[in-house]
Amino acid sequence: MQLGATQEFWDDRYRQRPRVWSGEPNGQLVAVAGDLTPGTALDVGCGEGADAIWLATRGWNVLGIDVSDVALSRARAHTGNLDPSVADRLTWRRVDLSSSPDLPSGLDLVSVQFLHLADPERSSIFGSLAAPVGVGGSLLVVAHDPSDLETGIGRPPRAELFYTPDQIAGLLDDAWDIRISASSPRKEQGPNGQAVDVRDTVLHAVRLR
Repeated sequence: MQLGATQEFWDDRYRQRPRVWSGEPNGQLVAVAGDLTPGTALDVGCGEGADAIWLATRGWNVLGIDVSDVALSRARAHTGNLDPSVADRLTWRRVDLSSSPDLPSGLDLVSVQFLHLADPERSSIFGSLAAPVGVGGSLLVVAHDPSDLETGIGRPPRAELFYTPDQIAGLLDDAWDIRISASSPRKEQGPNGQAVDVRDTVLHAVRLR
């Protein structure tokens, strides 16, 4: 969730459990990308690979990047279970976003799911992630909304890591068309198994030029 955590932090977190995430693609990605024409995509913080694999099954060529080698090894293992026509559309790479990595350009989709950062790091990193989007391409940012801090759902008690869609939209210039900038409600399972109302920060922007 937090970029400031090191590779060692994330590798250790993944080693604590055989599977950290559900294995299902994130719902907001499905809702937005399901209507997009497949092309080239960058999945930022790809974890164990569910989002990237979902995109590949729909015809996207996907580069999944993550800071954790353990997560990427799991993503690669999942790739081995796929039809070769799907597996060939997937590439995995360890990337530390804080080190100004060389990312591909002219992308049709950059998906950033639940990457929680404090400023000024947030503005710098999200600016660098918007840059690779090609004309007509989409930037999709999804995160836990700041209002979730009041739900008792177990979010880290660090308000500076959470942000609204308007804060991300404010990083983009007039070369972008903001298609969605919303705090989107959904249900999440609470610590006692109960359903809790939470909200996602959702930004979908399309580069016009």
